[in-house]
Parts: sequence; C-alpha cells; structure tokens
Amino acid sequence: MALDADELNEIDRVLSDPGVDAGVFTELRRRFPHLSWTKCDASDVNEMPFRSYLRYEIHLVDRTDHCLQITADPMRASGIVLADRNVTP
Repeated sequence: MALDADELNEIDRVLSDPGVDAGVFTELRRRFPHLSWTKCDASDVNEMPFRSYLRYEIHLVDRTDHCLQITADPMRASGIVLADRNVTP
C-alpha cells in the first residue's frame, strides 16, 4: 500500500510539533495501522532519511519484492522506520 500525500502531510504535522515525545510512535501506529512501523536509533540506519525533523527521521520501507529495503518513493512504501535522533526539544 502506497503512502499518499495526505498521510505524509499528517505525519509531517505530527513530527514537526515542537513538543513531540517518545509517545509519538504509539500515536502514529494508531493513526496509520495499515503501515508497518519500526522504531530505532538514527545511528542504526545508514541510508539518507526521507524526511528529517528536530527529534526524528523517517525512512520509507519497501517490501514489495519480498525483501525489505529503504526507498525514497512513497508509492512503494508499505512501512516507516521512525529513527530517534536523541535530541530533546
């Protein structure tokens, strides 16, 4: 399932909030249950993030070819890695 522009805008809005905290992972999973969500430390991901925010980075996950890979194409994304930059706002 692809990510559409409205979903990306909502994710942007949530992660751009200056008061965002660790509870955001649970909130995003609740709002977007059709996506696979993974949380990790930003240092665990070598690829360039799809988007960066003060506290988090997001990486899009493509699993259409039976192998997980990071993608920059929202049309191929079926999941998101929420990478914590360990920066407190």
